[in-house]
Parts: sequence; structure tokens; C-alpha cells
Amino acid sequence: DKLQFINELLTKKRIEEIVADCYKLLGNYETVKFLDRLKDLGFTYAMKSGATIGMDDVLVPEEKDKFVEQAYEMVEKIQNQYERGIITDGERYNKIIDIWTHTTNEVAEKMFVHLRKSQDGFNPLFMMADSGARGSKEQIRQLAGMRGLFAKPQKKMTGSIGEIIESPITANFKEGLTVLEYFISTHGARKGLADTALKTADAGYLTRRLVDVAQDVTITIEDCGTIMGLRISDLKEGEEVIEPMRDRILGRVAAEDVFNPETDEIIVEAGQLIDEDIADRISNAGIESVYIRSVLTCEAPLGVCAKCYGRNLATGKMVDIGEAVGIMAAQSIGEPGTQLTLRTFHIGGTASRIAAQSQVVAKTAGVVKYENVRIIKQEDGTSISARRNGRIKIIDENNRVVANFVVPYGAILTVEDGQAVEEGQVLFRWDPYSATILCTHTGRVKFEDIVENVTYKEELDETTGLRQRVIIDTRNRNLSPQIVIVDEEGRHLETHILPTRAFLMVRDGQQVHAGDVLVRIPREIAKTRDITGGLPRVAELFEARRPKDPAIVTEIDGVVEFGEVRKGVRKLIVNSHDGMDRRVYVIPYGKHVLVHDGDIVSAGEKLTEGAVAPQDILNILGPNKVQEYLVNEIQEVYRLQGVRINDKHIEIIVRQMLQKVRVEDPGDTMYLEGDIVDKTRFLQDNEKIMEKVVVVDPGDSKFHQNKLVDREEFEKINKRLDIAGKRLAKSRPPKPATFTPILLGITKAALSTESFISAASFQETTRVLADAAIAGKVDYLYGLKENVVMGNLIPAGTGLNKYADLIVLPKAAAEEEKEEKKEEAEVSVVNSDVVK
Repeated sequence: DKLQFINELLTKKRIEEIVADCYKLLGNYETVKFLDRLKDLGFTYAMKSGATIGMDDVLVPEEKDKFVEQAYEMVEKIQNQYERGIITDGERYNKIIDIWTHTTNEVAEKMFVHLRKSQDGFNPLFMMADSGARGSKEQIRQLAGMRGLFAKPQKKMTGSIGEIIESPITANFKEGLTVLEYFISTHGARKGLADTALKTADAGYLTRRLVDVAQDVTITIEDCGTIMGLRISDLKEGEEVIEPMRDRILGRVAAEDVFNPETDEIIVEAGQLIDEDIADRISNAGIESVYIRSVLTCEAPLGVCAKCYGRNLATGKMVDIGEAVGIMAAQSIGEPGTQLTLRTFHIGGTASRIAAQSQVVAKTAGVVKYENVRIIKQEDGTSISARRNGRIKIIDENNRVVANFVVPYGAILTVEDGQAVEEGQVLFRWDPYSATILCTHTGRVKFEDIVENVTYKEELDETTGLRQRVIIDTRNRNLSPQIVIVDEEGRHLETHILPTRAFLMVRDGQQVHAGDVLVRIPREIAKTRDITGGLPRVAELFEARRPKDPAIVTEIDGVVEFGEVRKGVRKLIVNSHDGMDRRVYVIPYGKHVLVHDGDIVSAGEKLTEGAVAPQDILNILGPNKVQEYLVNEIQEVYRLQGVRINDKHIEIIVRQMLQKVRVEDPGDTMYLEGDIVDKTRFLQDNEKIMEKVVVVDPGDSKFHQNKLVDREEFEKINKRLDIAGKRLAKSRPPKPATFTPILLGITKAALSTESFISAASFQETTRVLADAAIAGKVDYLYGLKENVVMGNLIPAGTGLNKYADLIVLPKAAAEEEKEEKKEEAEVSVVNSDVVK
């Protein structure tokens, strides 16, 4: 009765949902029976259907030739632009790769439309892929669409030019490949096999490190009582919702009451688990963000508490005390790594690239509002954005912000401030493959330190026969190549520092108009979407490595000022708005500066090109921001592969990466400045000394000056001295120690755990044991690994200490014992009355 009659098309995903519902509503026993009957049903009809694949089931779309022809025409246009010297080789390559990626996707879309209609939806090939039983869109695309682009076999994917072979395979398996196409294919097949062999080891090692860092995280208490948590909303990329809030809060515990904004009725109370029903109600009420409990903010002294963890994803119920959530987290993250490495093998090295976005469209109607947008008007009246952090917001009739876009530098704006826009209208567009430096004033170009064969050289392009001037790295560090724009009187209007590898688009002394391109900087954007790029990226994030060429980030809000250049090194100064603080940053030679003189920047913003180091995020924006950054970045890599991992697993690992702190000022504790200690222990020690006092003047007591003594004892002795008429001791309240949080990579975190047995059984055994011996460490065997090494029962599940002395009796015996105890209690009450 509870599972109603279901009359719909059942794909693999839908069956999964029904089984989950069945388990929730009817429990274990019924679900087992249901699954068994489902299996019989499946086999019966698989036999009766006689679904087989014949050549006629593979439908090649008629529109394919038209698409391929159009693509060849577009490629030719781009080749011509390159030969005329309008674009660089890197841009040409990236644009061509992009055209073919688009074409392959278009052909695949059309092919699926035809397959869906063929044989009234009973095309065997379509049924298999659509139901999720066998095969994927990618594989059918190769059978009936076009095979597309292929990657060259190489171990590291860096995203540079030439990693993807730019002539695609336009044929599919039904049409058959030419000899050349077959030869290119062998490239991919080899890559698939080599990848599998090389990457399985990497994935295995990642899992091992994860297990080691998180093995001692178990659920130790019901509720740690914290008031902290995370604010969760839709996860967006640009304006596209990648993961709705409903899915992110499901199975978590609310940290505060959530009310329906319209009716003011309470949807969920603080401390209550958010199940499917509540999650749906929250999402339908139009609530934008919910404050939830998270393991990142859990304050349990050991492990984590059940409320901060939420639902156990294996059972769908609230997590039990003693559950080894750390190991579950490590396996949940490590296991897809092993899968992902093998995933490339199926598609045989077909380069699956994300086509870069090049325009932004209004999703809803509303009024445009500019924020921090600086506009240059070109001669033809086109508006161009001249700031990197400008935003365009769309406001609806209720004065709510319904969309919020960051406008890239150099984008062409197609809407005005305050303009009303329709749904689907283009707001701005840009070229994702080349960064430019634009002129913001009309005037004359003046080159500074741009010397032929010293700071720039003329490169002859063999294919086009054109000369291009490229800024090069120079030995002479006193030169800093820059373009200055001056007016008619020679007054300075603006300065642009030129990074290495930039192509000059203007000549010295040339008249330029606002919005003209002065320099082009080729961007190597075409990254292959392969977990090959992914696994090393995941490892890099978990190891908290500093990127090779990190961006310089401002630590304060303020206004940018260009300092002087000494030996090719420029100083960039950020002055705070109140004028109280100024920070000086040294920009190394050839770095691409993203800000201009007079720009307003906020803390944590990039001043130069490059990736932001997680350590900088921690130091400038604090632990919460770095946690959010790590969780989102790691999720992105897996999401690109279509792998779903629940956030709480990654949060557990990130929590372990931030468990240590560095002592800044030891105060009256026993620490030394610069000590790296466990955060929980540090806070406990700080609490302990608050119950004591520091002796300033011992008076006639036996106390020593500057010693920490118990407050009660101190007061007791002072009372005695007072009675005896002696000089009292004087004290002051103790000064607690202060700390700064530090971010450790998982290997480092695993080696610096409190337990030396666990650390020694991981890596660098001799060093760990030697250090432990010198420090005279004690291992209290709190974690799982130490206990495995010692041969004890692990302190998780039923092996928890609190269950150790339980005696389990058969039901009848237990009842008898209860009765006996009851009688004994009654007798003792009677006896006590008699005595009275």
C-alpha cells in the first residue's frame, strides 16, 4: 500500500530511486524480496525482448555532412586570419579545437534525436544507452556520429598547444575509417592502455594517504553543542546552478530554525535532521540559503559528533556513535580515483573538451545594474569593459537580484546601465582565447624600455611569412618594458606593464583611440577534460601545494598605486581606504599585472596572473574561506567526470588538514613561540590555565614568583597568611596563548598526528620513531590504526570502549535479572523502614 502503483519508463537511475524509497518506507525484509522479484522480471523480459544490435540500428544523422562542411569552412576562415597575422598561433589552435568540439557535440545531439524516434523508441542501441544498462552517449557517438578529436599520448596533460591532434576523425565506425584516421585512432587506443597502467598506482597511493590522515576520525559523541556551521546555497558556476541547495543540505542537521518566508511557519528546527521531505519544503519555499552543521566546524575533542556529521549515507539514517566516518570518507574519495583512471580507456583517448563559454545571456527579464564597471567607448560607439572585477546584476520587479555576473576585462557590453532586458538577451561577449591590454584614453603611444633583441624580438612566422613583435625575457633587469599613453602635450595618461610572451599590436608614436588593443597575450585555455589532469589536481589540492607560479594577492581592501621600477622589479602598493595601512608587493619581471593604477581592490583579490595558493587564502580570508575553496575545487574535478561525492567526505579530510595551529604568543602556557600543536589540545591547555593565577609577589608564602598556581590553593594560602597577620601574596590573571591556523597537506598531516605508531606505520618510519623517542611521546591508542598495529580491537563500531564491559544476556535471563533487582530494591526499602 505504501509504494503506490508506478507506471512510467524505468531507467537505471529511476529504479535506484524506487529501491531507495522501498527501503525507506518498508524496511529491509520487503526490499530484499522486492529486489529478488525485480531481478526475475528483468531476466524474463530481457529474454523475451530479444534485443540485439544490428548495423541498421546504428543511425548516422543526415545533417552530419552539413555540420562537418560548415566546420571546415570556419576552420579555413581562422587559418586565413592567422596567415594574415591577425591572430597568434595559439589562438588559431584553440579556436580550431573549439570548432571541432562544438561540431562533434552537435552531430551527437542530432544523432540522439534520431535514435530516440527510431523504431518508436525501441531502437535497441538507444534503449541500452538510455536505460543505463550498457554503453554511453560517448560510445554511441563514435558508432554513429563522428569520432572527433584525439589526444596525443603523453603522461602529463598541461593544456599547452598541440596536445590534441587538430585534424579530427570525421568518420564513425559505421562508415569506417580511412588509413590516416585509423592511424590517428591508434594514438588514442595506446593512450588509453598506457594511462590505465600508469594511473592505477597514483590513485591507489592517493587512497592510502587519505586513509592514513582520516583513520582516527570516528563519531565519538552525540552532540558537541557548537553554534557554528556553514551557510549553504545553490552551487553556481557563473549563473548556471551546478548543484542545487536541496541536494547539498539533504542528510545534514540544521544549525538554526528555518522559517517559511511567506507564512512564517517553522519548516525545520535547529538540531533536526533535514530529510527529503524537509529539503523539498525548503526548496519550494524559495529560501536561498540554509545554515547547517558541518564537520568543518565540529568542536568534539576527539573525532566528530553525530549532529555535525548528519545522516549515514550507507543506511539513510542518522549516523551511529562509533561509526568510522574517516575511513568511509577516504574510501569514498579514493575509489572514484581508481575508476576515473580507467574511464579514459573506454573512450580510447577521444579528447573530450569543454567548449569555452564566450557570451552571457540574461536568464530572466529585469533591469540591468552596473557595479564597479568601468567602460571605454570605442570610435564606433562599442562599449568595452576595462575592469576585471566589475559586475552586472539583473534586478526583477520586486527589487531582488536575480542574476549576478562578473564581467571579464575586454568584454564587449551589449546593454546599458538601467536598461530593461528580456529573457535570452545577450548581456556581453568576449574572446576566451586571448587576453588583451586595452587603451583607456585617446592619445599617442610611447614605448619605454622596449628595445629590439633585448626586451622584444621580431619573430618570423614560417606559415604566414609575417613578422610579429614579441616581448622576451631579458637578462638586463633594469629594463621594464611598458607602453605609456601620452596626450598631445606629452602629458602622461596611463601606463601598461608588458608581460613576457605578449605580442605588440601598435608601433611607437602611433595615434590610438580609447578601446584599441595595444597588446595581445595568448591564453593557453584548451585543457583536456581528462582525470589525468584531474588526479594530479586532486592530489595537489589535498597536499596543499603552492602552485608553480602563484598569483600575488592583496591582503587588504584599498586602492592600487604603481610604485617605482628597480632592476626590472616593480613595486605595487595597495593603500587602505582610511589611509592607515599600506602594503607593498614586489612584482617579478615578466609577470602579467591584472590591475591598473587607481583600481579599487578587496582583500584576497589577485594583482597578477596565476593560481591563488591555498595558504594565501587561509592567511588573508581565514580558515572558513580556505575550507570552502578546497571543498569546491576538489568537487569540481570529480564533477567534470560525472562522479558525485557527498561534500561531507571531503569536509572530513579538509578538517584533518586544518587540525594544527602555530603558537604566536605562548602567554603563560608551557608552549614556545612557533610550536606547532594540535588545535584541540591547544584550546584545552588554554582553558586549563584559566583556572590558575600567576604569582606576581610571593609575600610571605612559599610560592615562586611568576609561577602558575591553582586559584583555589592560592586563595586558601592567602587566607592562612591573613589569619597569621603575614604579608599576602599578589597575583594576576593568566595570559592565554594565541595562535594562527596552518594548512598541512595530507601526507604532512598524517605524519604529524598525535599517535606516533600511526605515523610510523605510514611513511618515514625511522624519522618518526626517532622523533618520538627524543620527545618521550606517549601513544594513548585513540585511533584505529594504532590499535590494529598493537593487535587490539579497533575503537569503532561495537569495539568502542564504552561497550567493552557490557554483558549480553539472553532475553529470558535478562527479564529474570530485572525482576530479581526489583525485589531486592523493595526488600531494602522495607528494611530501612524497620531500622527507622
